[in-house]
Amino acid sequence: MIKVRFAPSPTGFLHIGGARTALFNYLYARAQGGAFVLRVEDTDQERSRPEYLEEILQSMAWLGMDWDELYKQSERFETYRDQARRLLADGAAYEENGAILLKTDPREIKFFDIIRGEVVFDTSNFIRRDDAGQIMCESDGQPKLKDEVLIKADGSPAYNFCCVVDDALMKISHVIRGEDHIPNTPKQLMMYEALGYKPPKFAHLPMILDEQGGKMSKRTGAVAVTAYREMGFLPEALVNYLMLLGWSPGGDLELMPLAAAVKKFSIKKVNKSAAAFSMDKLRWVNAQYLKQKDDAQVAEFVAPFLIERKLVPENYDHQWLTAVCALYKSRMADIQEFLDRTRYLFEEDRVFEKQVPDCLETDIRKAFAELAGRLEALDDFKTAEVETVFRGFAEEHRFKMSQLVHPVRVALTASDVGPGLFETMAVLGKDKTVCRLRAASAA
Repeated sequence: MIKVRFAPSPTGFLHIGGARTALFNYLYARAQGGAFVLRVEDTDQERSRPEYLEEILQSMAWLGMDWDELYKQSERFETYRDQARRLLADGAAYEENGAILLKTDPREIKFFDIIRGEVVFDTSNFIRRDDAGQIMCESDGQPKLKDEVLIKADGSPAYNFCCVVDDALMKISHVIRGEDHIPNTPKQLMMYEALGYKPPKFAHLPMILDEQGGKMSKRTGAVAVTAYREMGFLPEALVNYLMLLGWSPGGDLELMPLAAAVKKFSIKKVNKSAAAFSMDKLRWVNAQYLKQKDDAQVAEFVAPFLIERKLVPENYDHQWLTAVCALYKSRMADIQEFLDRTRYLFEEDRVFEKQVPDCLETDIRKAFAELAGRLEALDDFKTAEVETVFRGFAEEHRFKMSQLVHPVRVALTASDVGPGLFETMAVLGKDKTVCRLRAASAA
């Protein structure tokens, strides 16, 4: 049976690299009809925090990755100690200053990586150094090999030993993890051998770098999954983008929901070269998913952000917000862009007036007061009715539509770009439209 595991450490939040590792494990398990294990590596009792674990679990659920089994290593200490004692009894390990170490010997270790092919290590390079960093030697002058710690002097298990014991006893068939774990693999293989367990198959995922090929930073996207949630990215869009970091569904296809990706995913087709993280590409993917939603769904998505910022009350007008989203869902890639484009809808008129650029021609401004009066007389302030009044006013005063549309848009929104003017006026509402036109006329 195919069985994989994602093993986060609750010493911090779930970041993009960890989320991508979890996703590839999840895709492989579901594609093969196998099991997906979530194993919390919380042996570092000083740095592990319950709030980090809660965030990891919430982020996994938000991304749509459910797990079949859940374990905490902190609850398995006695299991690790029992396994270490067995190695002591077999003579494969020894005690030193309260710690238990595995004996190592110089040899070549080979393993097959599903993504990278054959990988070879020479254990004679695993040398011991003293506190000053100097190489320690045997009596014959040969460097001493660094024996692997299984149980630390304080009684807590070492990372590599925990991994081996858990993967073996949990019957993990495939270990899919980041390439930074490649140096751990030969050490773990020696432990499998000493314990008499069959090792799993390994697949080491490529690193995620920034667009310049350097290490990711907070500025280039290395932030927690919750930060992307707070920025207004959809979970399905973030998952879709993460799967593109090292794997392709084939052809020119870039948009693929999680369920569809499960049917196509192959771990053998994961690239071994590093993947470049692009915030612009992520925003593009998010924009495509937003466009696919109906207007009411987008309104439900943006509402919590507006409520949090006190831009709308909790009992907001659903119909009005849906109309707003109908105008802007094809013009936004995330919540910040939505807020930037629609801020004119939520600002008080007295604040807004200070932001209108002083670029409106005097004769046009004078006409605003009369146009405001015509619009104020409307009983039904809807798009069609607003357009009829506007066009009639322009024709009567012999204005070209282009002469009037641009300055009115600036007066109403403080921007010279946006969706259709008449639709914009309808969602802005009669009171604000009339007020702002009169304010611009008097400026």
